Amino acid sequence: MTKSGPKVPSAPLGTRPVRPLSVRPLSVPRGAALYIGALLGPGLLLLPGLAAAQAGPASVLAWLALIGLSALLAVVFAALGRAVPAAGGVIGYTAAGLGRRAGAVAGWCFLAGVVCGAPIVCLIGASYVAELTGGGQLMRAAVAGGLLLATLGLALGGVRATTAAQLVLVALLIAVVVVAVAGSAPAARAANWVPFAPHGWPSIGRAASTLMLSFVGWEAVAPLTARFADPARQLPRVIAIAFGATAALYLGLAVATIGSLGHRAGTDVPLADLLQLAIGPAGRAAAAVAALVLTLGANNAYLSGATEMILQLTRTHRTHRTHRTRRSAQPAQRSARPLLLLIGAAGLVLIGLYALRVVNTTALVTLPTTMFLCVYLTCTASASRVLAGPARVAALPALLAVAAVLAFCGWALAAAAGVALAAALRAGARAMGTGYSRSAAVLASATVAPIRAQREPATAVSAATTKAPAGTKPMNAAL
Repeated sequence: MTKSGPKVPSAPLGTRPVRPLSVRPLSVPRGAALYIGALLGPGLLLLPGLAAAQAGPASVLAWLALIGLSALLAVVFAALGRAVPAAGGVIGYTAAGLGRRAGAVAGWCFLAGVVCGAPIVCLIGASYVAELTGGGQLMRAAVAGGLLLATLGLALGGVRATTAAQLVLVALLIAVVVVAVAGSAPAARAANWVPFAPHGWPSIGRAASTLMLSFVGWEAVAPLTARFADPARQLPRVIAIAFGATAALYLGLAVATIGSLGHRAGTDVPLADLLQLAIGPAGRAAAAVAALVLTLGANNAYLSGATEMILQLTRTHRTHRTHRTRRSAQPAQRSARPLLLLIGAAGLVLIGLYALRVVNTTALVTLPTTMFLCVYLTCTASASRVLAGPARVAALPALLAVAAVLAFCGWALAAAAGVALAAALRAGARAMGTGYSRSAAVLASATVAPIRAQREPATAVSAATTKAPAGTKPMNAAL
């Protein structure tokens, strides 16, 4: 981590984009590395166990279904990244096909998912520490609160993980998963797969709604499409490499969790148990250290990204109408501190509810997952109108699949509906008060903030003058 001046936040790992290493065009290997880095996150340390607890061995079917959905989303967001190069991010993608108010809804749902994800990441690290030391739920909550406060202090001090650090964290996660899966293979037993669906077939849908948090990330790397020298040739190869690598890791971890752990698969610390099988008693300590490092890095990205998004979404029309002088920028910078404190307070409240056993880990995961699913719902709906050709063909089943998974989110749908309603009302009020002459740019920059550095600012082109690539419909200027 390094001390930094201006805010160039990373997005959460569930959202997990990284900063470009240079301004030169992306090669296939570098592009694939950035894509993989955006898709993988510390949720893999937790979600396989939660899914196994919900659906038993049948949770593997949920993994397979979401891998298929991930392939569709990869195609859709790659096409959106080329078709809407100047809008950038989920807000711009949604607004392109559904209008500005829908774009605002997508942005606020994305922000809500980012904020709610921070305590989840802290609880992941805390669970591995508590498992190593023999602590219970109260200890997990205490450690999670300490981790949140620590990362909050780093964010307040202007410390954030660099791009290189983010890629190192992803490499660490991959190494841990590979060692755990390969090393625990001799312990796999066929008997661990029986009964296959102990909680009934509908439990697969509930497991899918939990696991979806691991598949968030394609929207974050969509703007990178503009950085390839020959997108038509390079992009399919990059997507194939990223999809193949992540699919192999996901499926390998899911199979190892069920096949090697058996009845112990439904745990909050599956990697600790797998590493113990792989390398012996030291495996639990190694898992705890890896979880802590990943937690600090990922949560730093959560807080930085969420802060920048709030600053952008709440910035007034008058501020954007100015010439962006230092005078107009200073209030936004000063407001970062109370916003960070607010995010931290919200995280501590959620951790406190967990400590009091009002909510469990699964419920906490469901909340940000539902928010991100709502974002994907709006983006795929927009893509089905904006795109053409194979990309549009992929968008329609992706839309139906996202809606199907969203239907299993239960009570969290009410929270998402509340966020969407508030965002829509706020967007409508701003439209009446200001004419929305600059709102599209404001909203686009809000969600792009966590991934802003993945694109070259100097190459941003106005959406009104950018010709849509082959296979897409021309943009509706009225939107």
